[in-house]
Amino acid sequence: MTTTSESLLQRISKAADDTSAWNRFVEIYTPLIFFWGRKASLQSHDAADLVQEVLAIVLQKIATFQYDRNKSFRGWLRTVTLNKYRELRRKRKLDFVDSSQSVLAQLPDDKALESTWDLDYRRELVGRAIELSRKDFSESTWDALKEFISSGRPAAEIAEQFGVSVWTIYAAKARLIQRLRRDLSGLVE
Repeated sequence: MTTTSESLLQRISKAADDTSAWNRFVEIYTPLIFFWGRKASLQSHDAADLVQEVLAIVLQKIATFQYDRNKSFRGWLRTVTLNKYRELRRKRKLDFVDSSQSVLAQLPDDKALESTWDLDYRRELVGRAIELSRKDFSESTWDALKEFISSGRPAAEIAEQFGVSVWTIYAAKARLIQRLRRDLSGLVE
């Protein structure tokens, strides 16, 4: 799956009417864009500025964004982020020509950055969506589910350890998968 779900774009394009959809989008994408900025060797405050600028562009453009099944929203977002990063980099070259040469020389080249975007995108987006789903589960269920997914141990053993039923673990896993499929539909392959 290489396209973004139309429903997600429709929900965020109506952010003025549906602030919860826009907030969800921001919750998912803020850490990802920040991560990309930090990976590009930006300081935390510069990466935070990058996030704000990218989200401002998305908010400005999303209402008129024309969804095309043959093109990628993710690619568009990456392009916006890269362009803002390059703009910040150009500004730094102009503002700090002598003192920052060593810092700028250490920044990865644009091709190296682009080659890691897809992997970083998937890893961060899925991780963030899982973390946001945590609030949908009780603490004991979440802990049991996390252990079940990460350890590969039998559900009965984990259920006993965390004081929940086996059914609770399986039902929680099904709910989590359903939620991730809905929230990430088209966002990850």
